Amino acid sequence: MSRSHTTAEYADTASQPETRGIELVPDSERHGRARDLFFIWAAPNFSILNFTIGATLILLGLELWQAFLVIAAACLLWVLPGVIAVSGPAAGTSGSVVTRAMYGLFGNRIFVAFVGWFIGAVFLSLTWLASSFMGADLLRRIGIDDPIWVPVGVTLVVSFITIYVAIFGHGLILRVYPIIALALAVIFMLVTAFILPAVNWQYASPTPLSGVALWSSISIGFTILASGPLSYINSPDIARYLPRSTKPSHIIAATGLGGAIPTFVFTSVGALLATAIGADGFDVGIDAALFDMLPIWLGPILVIGVVLNTIALNAMTAYTSSMSLQAVGLRLRRIPATIIVGIVGTALTIYLVLSSSFLDAVNLMMQFLVVVSAPAMAIYVVDVLRRRFAYDGLALFDVRRAGPFWYTGGWSIPGLTALLVGGLLTALCLSTDVWAGPIAQATGYIDLSVPVGMAVAALLYWGLMSTSLGKESLR
Repeated sequence: MSRSHTTAEYADTASQPETRGIELVPDSERHGRARDLFFIWAAPNFSILNFTIGATLILLGLELWQAFLVIAAACLLWVLPGVIAVSGPAAGTSGSVVTRAMYGLFGNRIFVAFVGWFIGAVFLSLTWLASSFMGADLLRRIGIDDPIWVPVGVTLVVSFITIYVAIFGHGLILRVYPIIALALAVIFMLVTAFILPAVNWQYASPTPLSGVALWSSISIGFTILASGPLSYINSPDIARYLPRSTKPSHIIAATGLGGAIPTFVFTSVGALLATAIGADGFDVGIDAALFDMLPIWLGPILVIGVVLNTIALNAMTAYTSSMSLQAVGLRLRRIPATIIVGIVGTALTIYLVLSSSFLDAVNLMMQFLVVVSAPAMAIYVVDVLRRRFAYDGLALFDVRRAGPFWYTGGWSIPGLTALLVGGLLTALCLSTDVWAGPIAQATGYIDLSVPVGMAVAALLYWGLMSTSLGKESLR
């Protein structure tokens, strides 16, 4: 049964809330250009998290040039969200529906409920956490200093604005994200201009690393950075309104470059920042140390930038997570689903505000994120390439037992096996402060979670889909 609608109920404009969720976008309602995706992906990636993660690379013991190489290598992974984004306009629906082709009708419900919600909740909480800590620090400097209610209050205000944008949806995102991206570029370049004079360009690690210890730090840093692009399995949702005729190469380039350029530039600035603040800066917190380096007038502007970035990233996340709720099978319209996502993300953020330091929360959660996101991204990319960027939107909504994506009783053995095995191996190779898998321990705490998890998941999925277990998808 088709889920397409052509009435004004599903109009995609910036002036009214978008009610279309996973329903098919008819060709007559497609619009936009691939290059629009550049700014949509740039806005969420002008992030204070880039400064934090870049500084973490130096804290791990890397030299500047080593940190820059790790950042560049991780940014190459931005091509993957670009590849899977092509499935959005090809199918005309959300990525959480497209993944029925990978996991089966029932298997996809489990996948979307866990992966869609887990990734959504982590990123909602991480970026709200950033704005909460920085907003609270700014208010402390002007005399408003309650360690509990100030960050909680900042979280609630930012959460409300974010969900409001997510309710209006794709049309508003398309309209305002280019403006947000340009504003954030100016703010972050201003901040960079005051960081650079304090940079120690002759910086050398006090305890230079070599051998296994060096590769351990490089691999851990790479895993933290890789979790960013690997988590954007929602990229098809943003691209699904594009005309079916849009060239895949243009979608891949606009999505990939939009995420990679600001990530590379400002994560590199974060590494430079670490040489300026020294060990004492890590003790007081990177955000506080950064504020101390800036003139008084720029501090509030940076906080505004952090809030704008938070809204950009989390409005997109809440928007796509609401469609995940629909794809699970809950009888919810998109707007109520968006509100539910916002409540869950706000609750998790408040918990982290009261129980974690910002740096610890970012590093641990982004490392653990790859256990889910690395194999899931690998499977999605393989499926897109196998199908040569072509999906049948109507077939994805065929829920009959004889439908093309019924597979084995509604479950895709290839997809689920690749996801579970890939996730298990990712966890076994992961190296964090609270968990080091046996493979990581055996290699001297070298974190091979991303390459091993992705390679195993990709090869296993490709191989199993070539057997009788995957033949249903080719009907």
